[in-house]
Amino acid sequence: MHAHSQTAPQPGASATPGASLRIVRGAALQATPWKNGGGVTREIAAGPAGAGLESFAWRVSVAEVERSGPFSRFPGVDRTLVLLAGAGMHLVEAHGATHVLMQPLAVARFDGAVALDAQLVDGATRDFNLMVRRERVQAALDIWMAGQARTRVLDADTALIFCARGSLEVRIDGEGPRWGDVSQPRAALAAMDTLVVDAARSRTCELTGDGAAIVVQLRYL
Repeated sequence: MHAHSQTAPQPGASATPGASLRIVRGAALQATPWKNGGGVTREIAAGPAGAGLESFAWRVSVAEVERSGPFSRFPGVDRTLVLLAGAGMHLVEAHGATHVLMQPLAVARFDGAVALDAQLVDGATRDFNLMVRRERVQAALDIWMAGQARTRVLDADTALIFCARGSLEVRIDGEGPRWGDVSQPRAALAAMDTLVVDAARSRTCELTGDGAAIVVQLRYL
């Protein structure tokens, strides 16, 4: 796992056993080159903690796709990609289906066992990458815009709030470590930062700022 930067709870803060909040800073993510030389991956988090590519139940990362070529195959894994930067790419399946990622925050969902060829439109892309083993974890991925001024509910074993662009302040109600204000946990996120919330059961979540978030909610089966 990569080094995490964590904001400490304020003095006197209470915590529910098993509940935790931590920030993974984008600047702390370490780049791992692909074996085929086509790009690099920066892992944000995985479960169980420290799990490798053969043993993860879920994995969240950011990838820089530097040239066109085949994607690695992961049987038993459901994959979701979100375009963060670049002109985009087409993901072409062996039997002709194509997933198009051309607009910022466009989403593609596909079976990790399928043979896919990534065809870049005009240069490198940056993508948010969610992988879950479908027999072990159920995942939901949504795009939340801070300007929509809406309070939402997190209900997951683990939730990740990734700042895809701009800046965000995240406020989460419920028991758990407190940051700043004694009545509400909150965190400031810049682009590429992630707030990880464990035991995120029935917690209201409010986003403010000028940014957009990719929100992943994970439940073990």
